[in-house]
Amino acid sequence: MNVSALTPSELKFRLKKTGIFLRTGSFITHLQTSIPGVSESVGLLYADYPLAEQADFADFHVCLTRPLNLRRWFKPQALFSFDGNTIFKPLPLDQAFPMLEWGLNWCVSNHVNHCLIIHAAVVEKGGYAAIMPAPPGSGKSTLCAALVNRGWRLLSDELALVRVVDGKLIPLPRPVSLKNESIEIIRRYEPNAIFSREVADTIKGTVAHMKASADSVARASEVAQVAWVVFPKYKAGATACLETLSQSRAFMRVADNSFNYSLLGLNGFKTMTSLIDASLCYDFTYSKLDDAIEIFSALKPQT
Repeated sequence: MNVSALTPSELKFRLKKTGIFLRTGSFITHLQTSIPGVSESVGLLYADYPLAEQADFADFHVCLTRPLNLRRWFKPQALFSFDGNTIFKPLPLDQAFPMLEWGLNWCVSNHVNHCLIIHAAVVEKGGYAAIMPAPPGSGKSTLCAALVNRGWRLLSDELALVRVVDGKLIPLPRPVSLKNESIEIIRRYEPNAIFSREVADTIKGTVAHMKASADSVARASEVAQVAWVVFPKYKAGATACLETLSQSRAFMRVADNSFNYSLLGLNGFKTMTSLIDASLCYDFTYSKLDDAIEIFSALKPQT
């Protein structure tokens, strides 16, 4: 059964009482909340996601609540808890759904150490995947959103999960986080894209989340083979340019964007080495999304 099988009132009731067991890729999250805005956004953006049939196990137990103090009435706030422990400082209640998304990223990046975890978007087409590591403000999420609206499968907007045992990429398709002017850029680029409402004045500016495609969600159990590592950079007015990057430089830059490379020790080094060896590596500068899509469509894997 998918989330969409529940009416809005049923979803709200379950989230408030026993919670739901939401499957995102290979992970199950037990989610509880009584905050209406979170329930509405989950119903909208996670409609295609399956609910676990047997609600007796979860990888992550998370809860979004309102503090039991005067803040319930004066400038209300939201708290994110993991396994019953408060992890972050409270945020304004209006930011509860973005807080959930950031919290779920924290759960994966801090607890999934059978994978090398890289801060990167990941998309796949024709059986081959592109990893796009980049710092905030690089245009990574904007490019990712455009690609998945032009036939690429979304594996993740934020976290590349490289399986240590064989180097395959584990999908984690969840809503794509867009910020500030990127929201309107993607709205214009794909008018049929589904967005959560915009939330202003977060630590990242104005934030909205774009729903992942139903195909990406349905294929969340299909691992992918990496073929390219591309470091994107948006630059206003720039002509789209793909420049070859040496594997040695790419190795160091990907390692700098990894959450647990050092923690994994020798396994981290071996996994990273295999990842880079299997990839063609590039720096990519762009300003127009159509030009970027054309260049990505022309990418060929190593022979």
